[in-house]
Amino acid sequence: MPGLSLVGRRRRIRLVVETVFHEAEVESRWEAAPAVVLVIALQLLLAIVSRERGWKQWGLPWWTWLVAVGPELLMLLPLAWQRPRRRLVQLGHRRMVAVALLAVVSAANALSLIALIGSLISGQEKSGGELLLKAFAIWATNVIVFGLWFWELDRGGPVRRCEPSPPPPDFQFPQSENPQLAEPGWRPHLLDYVYIAFTNAIAFSPTDAMPLTRRTKFLMLIQSGVSAITVLLAAARAVNILK
Repeated sequence: MPGLSLVGRRRRIRLVVETVFHEAEVESRWEAAPAVVLVIALQLLLAIVSRERGWKQWGLPWWTWLVAVGPELLMLLPLAWQRPRRRLVQLGHRRMVAVALLAVVSAANALSLIALIGSLISGQEKSGGELLLKAFAIWATNVIVFGLWFWELDRGGPVRRCEPSPPPPDFQFPQSENPQLAEPGWRPHLLDYVYIAFTNAIAFSPTDAMPLTRRTKFLMLIQSGVSAITVLLAAARAVNILK
């Protein structure tokens, strides 16, 4: 930055950093936090209905649906509130904590699917409505959580993507291939990644943005596998029961 004094350079760097933090905080608070709240609401609804109606899953009690709520609340804290988020960023732990919590939530959802399959195999699922609600909760959680995975990993995460020189992309978006079709300064937000996760869960393949790295291909493979099992086994059985 020729022509700027040392003080001017520091002020400019501070301004860039503050802009990056602000953009990441807006996306985190108004997009990622509501997505996590929706996942928690689905699991709370299923737990309440299971308790009221005496539903069980492979012999497990109703409160097993709440196992993932603790990690989800921990994930929600830095997403919705500025102080814990900035503290984690300053310590360099924000991404590590986010990935660890996402892994726990993903594992809990996978265990819920295994329990649901166990109920199907043992013949415990007799109600079509009950099975549909359970399958929908697992499928919707799968979509939102993997949307958060993609949002967190692509180009180093939401903070790094806002910086002037972010890492190489993990997804090739149409707007990046054809910048003339996108608004100036376009960059992906959480909704773009949730859309990738949604289409991958419906079509079992990418339809909007193409994965470029092995880790994103691996994650998409896991997500489409969970979705296929949920739809083909649980939902199909529920339709047969309803008939």
